[in-house]
Amino acid sequence: MSIEEETIAVRAGEEVDWAAVERVLRTHIAGLSADPLQVRQFPSGASNLTYLLRVGGWEGVLRRPPLGPVAPKAHDMKRESGLLQRIHPVFPLAPEPYFFCDDLSVMGVPFYVMERRHGVVINDTIPITVAFTPELGRRLSFTVIDTLLAIHAIDWQAAGLHDFGYPEGFLARQVKSWIERYHRARTDDIPQIEPLTSWLTEHVPLSPAPTLIHNDFKLNNILLRRENLSVAEAVLDWEMATIGDPLFDLAISLCYWVRPDDPETIRTVLPTVTVLPGFMERAELMEIYAQKSGRDLSSMHFYMAFAYFKLAVILQQIYIRWKRGQTQDERFASFGSRVHHLVLYAMQVVESGRP
Repeated sequence: MSIEEETIAVRAGEEVDWAAVERVLRTHIAGLSADPLQVRQFPSGASNLTYLLRVGGWEGVLRRPPLGPVAPKAHDMKRESGLLQRIHPVFPLAPEPYFFCDDLSVMGVPFYVMERRHGVVINDTIPITVAFTPELGRRLSFTVIDTLLAIHAIDWQAAGLHDFGYPEGFLARQVKSWIERYHRARTDDIPQIEPLTSWLTEHVPLSPAPTLIHNDFKLNNILLRRENLSVAEAVLDWEMATIGDPLFDLAISLCYWVRPDDPETIRTVLPTVTVLPGFMERAELMEIYAQKSGRDLSSMHFYMAFAYFKLAVILQQIYIRWKRGQTQDERFASFGSRVHHLVLYAMQVVESGRP
């Protein structure tokens, strides 16, 4: 795949002072040629902005926060680059950060530059150059669950992450926080909200020993090898990572793992290739995770109900912006009904007692 196929010209309004960036780049990266800096933009993602930098034969990736005001502590480039710096030596799938810059005169916000990894990101379709088979779907399933297991196996204390999160009481805080976020963004009356949130509050299970968690781990956050899609080249988008409950991380991943027998309303929330033949059922992924990690998954119905609720809240936060006229993107007009369906589905998980 060419650079032109992987990236786009920098979008209007998302340009920065590239001359200033080049000066900083040459200060931190030794041995760059005299060739001018060339910049392209990675088109995916709706949060941080990511650019491909090229100077002669050298390539790097610049990440910066989104434009406009951001919530306190959100999009923390120093935190994200610091995490990568600590875990890259023990978890090579984490890209190596080259430098962090908090000089606001460069682009008005902190940013960092990291190594460029090459590969394929799979969203809702398999690349047309790949002959998909059910066997490939199964191998990709193993890639996803084994990569998550590897993240949870990182010795986070040895990596110097003892001050990176607050694992004590993590799950109860998450439940409380996401319920509060929902009520701040609440629009429509959904009768199941009160019984669902009450149940979540009253049934927080005892967490296993804390691990590093990615907090947004799914298939399209893994960069895959072009020649063999079942081999991971990198894990991307670490901005929400923390030290916490690994089963919460597993559940978040599984709620994006949509299967063909899921209700249509769930399948439309996040279109994904995991509906294709060969991809494992969620139950099999959980069984593999339990066997390889030794963790008790008897409370996974709680975690899955909470994960679906969290996804509903994320959509609700987007929907209220559309309803208030803060965005004109008509894709978001349907998010209110999607929130409703996710809440209903989370309540079904609660009532069934099965993940």
